[in-house]
Amino acid sequence: MIYVVHQPEAGEAKAWFAFNADDLLRKVAADDALPEHAIWDRASPRELLALFDATPETPGVAERFPGICTLGAEDGWDRPRYRADYVQDAGSYGAAPVRLEDACYAALRARGGQWKFYDNEPHALAAVDLPDPLYDAPGGWRARHALRQQLIAVEALADDL
Repeated sequence: MIYVVHQPEAGEAKAWFAFNADDLLRKVAADDALPEHAIWDRASPRELLALFDATPETPGVAERFPGICTLGAEDGWDRPRYRADYVQDAGSYGAAPVRLEDACYAALRARGGQWKFYDNEPHALAAVDLPDPLYDAPGGWRARHALRQQLIAVEALADDL
């Protein structure tokens, strides 16, 4: 599981979880201004053309989709490209891999406030008691408490601790 803690500039801290990276993307996209494919996508130029019912061999495809065809000609039609509008130039598919989780974390950070991300349950469990600038700041106990409550809710932590 992936655990997320948010301490907004004003208001109560919240903690929530995602089962995996795909679930994280769905949950982030549900409350984001950008569509899911703009937060993170991985597709080859061939796959991008297929979205328009076209292939590299379709007559006139280079005139209709010059950007996609340039990507295909330069890097190969089947090489994955990555889109993550909060990480790189909006609307572009880059060659450098972007981890789905990192794209989601960038989208969340763009919303403001302070964020903590734990890629697995052991890290989240350890964070409940470790020193941390967010949790140890004045009022930060609320964020620590939100994480603790989320861990109790998913039965990763006993509620008598």
